[in-house]
Amino acid sequence: MIFGHIDHSDFSHFHPLIQKALQYLKNTDLAAMSVGQYSIHDEFVVQVIDLKTKPVAENSPEVHRNKIDLQFLQSGQEKIGISTDTGHNQPAGDYIPERDIQFYETSENEFFITMVPGSFAMFYPEDVHRPACIDGEASNIRKIVVKIELNKLI
Repeated sequence: MIFGHIDHSDFSHFHPLIQKALQYLKNTDLAAMSVGQYSIHDEFVVQVIDLKTKPVAENSPEVHRNKIDLQFLQSGQEKIGISTDTGHNQPAGDYIPERDIQFYETSENEFFITMVPGSFAMFYPEDVHRPACIDGEASNIRKIVVKIELNKLI
């Protein structure tokens, strides 16, 4: 997991494709985009999501096996639960290959980070994460999720 702020991070040490994704987030008017999914130059997929944060217990922990999940908060405030996938978490249903997602009932040794506008968090397949959790009080958020296929980083 990597956590940072778009305005206070040096992208040069990241893989070139991750650099492109971060530059896209930094240089695009995300507030003007419509909710939806966009393919960017066949290199990554961008999802623009508007939602309201919920209590931790109402959000399921999740992992992705074949993609990096780069989450960027454009507006609002949220907490994201994070832990390492130790193999001890109880699955909440089957892995969904078309969405590259496995939900869990619980997340062993979970801790939380606070996302504010401009924050980004990059989750790898070993990173369990529970996004869109209330931080103090419910907040309407605009979240941009960039999906980067791991096989494109080779």
